[in-house]
Amino acid sequence: MGKFTFNLPDIGEGIAEAEIVAWHVKVGDRVEEDGKIADVMTDKATVEMESPVTGVVVSVAGAEGDMIAIGSPLVVIETDGDDLVVEEPVPAPEPAPKPQPFVSSEVETPQAAPEPAQAEPVEAVSQPLESSPSTSSGRAVAGAVSHAKVLASPAVRARAAELGIDLAQVKPAEDGRVRHSDLDAFLAYNAAGGFRPAGARGVDQTVKVIGLRRRIAENMAASKRNIPHFSYVEECDVTALEEMRAQLNAARGNRPKLTMLPLLIAAICRTLPDFPMLNARYDDEAGVVQRYGAVHLGMATQTDGGLMVPVIRDAQDKNLWQLASEIVRLAEAARSGSAKSEELSGSTLTITSLGPLGGVATTPVINRPEVAIIGPNRIVERPMFVPDGMGGERIEKRKLMNVSISCDHRVVDGWDAASFVQALKLLIETPVLLLAD
Repeated sequence: MGKFTFNLPDIGEGIAEAEIVAWHVKVGDRVEEDGKIADVMTDKATVEMESPVTGVVVSVAGAEGDMIAIGSPLVVIETDGDDLVVEEPVPAPEPAPKPQPFVSSEVETPQAAPEPAQAEPVEAVSQPLESSPSTSSGRAVAGAVSHAKVLASPAVRARAAELGIDLAQVKPAEDGRVRHSDLDAFLAYNAAGGFRPAGARGVDQTVKVIGLRRRIAENMAASKRNIPHFSYVEECDVTALEEMRAQLNAARGNRPKLTMLPLLIAAICRTLPDFPMLNARYDDEAGVVQRYGAVHLGMATQTDGGLMVPVIRDAQDKNLWQLASEIVRLAEAARSGSAKSEELSGSTLTITSLGPLGGVATTPVINRPEVAIIGPNRIVERPMFVPDGMGGERIEKRKLMNVSISCDHRVVDGWDAASFVQALKLLIETPVLLLAD
């Protein structure tokens, strides 16, 4: 029997190490040639490692979440051959720059499991303390349960049993005795045909932060730690924009359906040339701000693994239908894990939208080293005063949406951010300008 040592190869991105995010084999498993061994993650892409030989796994390098250097052993496989086969180590390249973050206004907050309802006394008399036999360590185990007597007539008890009501949950109105009126009040209060607990108890879990979730945590922390954020929110009337979107969709033929997002992206691209300080990246170590003529728009996308930011290249050169197609393609690639490395880097400005969950206003976290991020919020209908055409005003139902922007205050002033959003608001509220040359 021989042993084959499979060293982690240079994946071709100039990286020095990768993270093990999933093992497909364990010690003792038999793996076939070209069979999956593990998934490793580079800056943003996850790559499957496949076995070049057939054999039994005798050792693996680390656990999920561990970092492993390029050229170091990943697995050792016992083969059927007689010769000892060892791959030559691959020299580790120079360390690559830190990966760019992918962030959004969406922050997932773990929710604590609901506390179980406290057990109420049930109908029984107090039980005496009883001792159980001693354990092997010599300690005696004892328990005691104390219950209070529930006072109620046989008729009330029978009715409560028929309704499925636990008498211990009913609070008597007087003298500690449960009556029919107390049952009626209990039913009216709970608005149900019997008592129901507040909810099932959740399961305590310990989840290791690895892979994409760890990158998100690191990059968000770096962004908030290094960038002095400020946010600005403006209300926009999108009634006319929504009407135009409906008309375009009615005549779209076999083209993709337009959502609000491509219309907003088109408005952003029309506005940015007058505000070049926002379409930029800031190298704080070198003290240099790089402003860009082209708009490479990052699009925060929720995936099963966490937030990713695929990039719409040269968004300013695309029409509404092309933007809609690219949004769908990149979102599907991000969610399926098929997005290429170049599709997940190089953005100059990011837009983040939670769609119908967008809330009233957001304060999104900047996608470092960019200097701004834009967050449209949920559309709501509210009454507004609008001109009546005769010099007066009338009340009309309108569709309104807040637009939020967060900026890096080191390179973007509040006046610049507010002026940009006001110019964007003009295009949003006068959407015919989006189709004008």
